[in-house]
Amino acid sequence: MIIKINKIIFFLSVIIFFLSGCGIYSFTGASIPPEAKTISIQHFPNNASLVEPTLSQFFTDALKDKFVSQTTLILVKKNGDLRLEGEITGYSTKPVAITGDQTAALNRLTITIMVRYVNSFDETKNFESSFSRYEDYPSNKNLSAVQETLITQINEMLIDDIFNKSVVNW
Repeated sequence: MIIKINKIIFFLSVIIFFLSGCGIYSFTGASIPPEAKTISIQHFPNNASLVEPTLSQFFTDALKDKFVSQTTLILVKKNGDLRLEGEITGYSTKPVAITGDQTAALNRLTITIMVRYVNSFDETKNFESSFSRYEDYPSNKNLSAVQETLITQINEMLIDDIFNKSVVNW
């Protein structure tokens, strides 16, 4: 019985040893410096020439949700150990697949976000980058009919890109 307990203790010790390391690691792939405890994400205003009224708040909230749910960082209003800010710089739709009779078969909704990221503990990780993603939709559908779904899909891709560049370091 004692040998069995010792084996269990040894096994648990090995697991704990391998799970601990230099920094915080999550199963999402996020690698965050151990001293970073907080993140601040400022409101991303919509400065695009074509403004979708709900996009700014929807994007900002979804970005905050991603960091809160996928990391151990605590969201603070300002001056976090890690900081994200920026603005929506582009929101446009245009035809992309022209048929033989010069009509569009597909239209493309594109959203572009400018992001500034600051890591208080490692300036080499700081960046200012533009992220752009799009989704196509049939030209026989009105944008207003598919807009909510398209924005949700595009936001997910943009947020994954921002998350990956800021804390996964790709």
